Amino acid sequence: MPNVVIVGAQWGDEGKGKVVDALAPHVAGVVRFQGGNNAGHTLVVGGSKVVLHLLPSGILHETAHCVIGHGVVIDPRVLLGEIDGLIAKGMQIPADKLSISLQANVILPYHTALDKAREVARGASAIGTTGRGIGPAYEDKVARRGVRVVDLLDESLLRARVAEVLPEKNRMLVEWYGGEALSIDEIVATYAAFGARLAPWCRDTVEEVHRLLARGSLLFEGAQGTFLDVDQGTYPYVTSSNTVAGAACTGSGVGPSQIDEVVGIAKAYTTRVGAGAFPTEDHGSDGERLRSVGGEFGATTGRPRRCGWFDAPLVRRAVQLNGITRLALTKLDVLSGFSRIPICTAYAGCEAGFPGALDGVSPVWEWMEGWQSDLSDARTLDDLPAPARRYVARLEALVGVPIELVSVGPDRAQTLRIGGLFGH
Repeated sequence: MPNVVIVGAQWGDEGKGKVVDALAPHVAGVVRFQGGNNAGHTLVVGGSKVVLHLLPSGILHETAHCVIGHGVVIDPRVLLGEIDGLIAKGMQIPADKLSISLQANVILPYHTALDKAREVARGASAIGTTGRGIGPAYEDKVARRGVRVVDLLDESLLRARVAEVLPEKNRMLVEWYGGEALSIDEIVATYAAFGARLAPWCRDTVEEVHRLLARGSLLFEGAQGTFLDVDQGTYPYVTSSNTVAGAACTGSGVGPSQIDEVVGIAKAYTTRVGAGAFPTEDHGSDGERLRSVGGEFGATTGRPRRCGWFDAPLVRRAVQLNGITRLALTKLDVLSGFSRIPICTAYAGCEAGFPGALDGVSPVWEWMEGWQSDLSDARTLDDLPAPARRYVARLEALVGVPIELVSVGPDRAQTLRIGGLFGH
């Protein structure tokens, strides 16, 4: 196996967790490099569903060491809840199974309080954040006033760090948003206790990543999708971190020369959560059908996802931005039963370039023959009906990179591996 970055090629929720789960048995480790618990990766193994928000998706495989890198913002309460949930299912997570970066910034109660208060204050112009405190935590990181995991391990240091910023946060919460002030004593006591529980897994993850590289290959797992990237996405309706493949280097501590492949994950249609442009959105009964059949509700918030059709210009742009070498196509089974399936092949009047934030663009449609049969039992490309095979081939031609994995259901076994990297 080469060293591989896994990225979403749309607006997130593409099924990255399932692809990481498929490749994890063949690598030494899986590294989460950005985002926070605003992401939700859903895995289904033997009919049992596991939703992960901070733990890398390789955690279900005994042989893969999992790393939460310094590019992630960590809510300790959520992380410990995930760990406890897996332990309750009978899984062991010893110190040699999981590494948490001492340099990662921590989400604190004032981050979540401010996140929620700002969204309410924006009213109709709300961004559509998850309210998990991700943006405010990244703000403090960039402003060099963040609390890091290492600070949780020393109560006096933690108190000093929180004391530097809490008066300002409380003033904002109370005077600007009409909220309640937070107690430094309560924050310090709670988060020092979290630090004590997390301590066995906390270490220098840059050193750990390079130790793993000396043993074998790594998967670098991103959160959200390309077009939620704070620089390259549909700004301002984006997340607060870089979601593209280049962030794997900055968020985990490796150089670009150590990345061999970039695998983009795309649904066979398109979804988006929250506000912002969505050129191929279907506001009618077909969009409702995609949502219902595809179970398109956020793994983190439960919010219904906006649904629409495959946007080839969007994914072609993702190929450029990430250097995608291979594509995995998920949820092809959801399209069964449509007599005709549209694909956006271009944007009207924008054939020569990509129109930035995508506001007001009009899709140019191409229509493909649909299929009626259930795909959930397919295990090879030849098991698919001819119209489904033609649909996959057409998407591959439009985006310009090979599609080497096709998912036809949520379970680990419902995966068509088509040679190359996925032929393991």
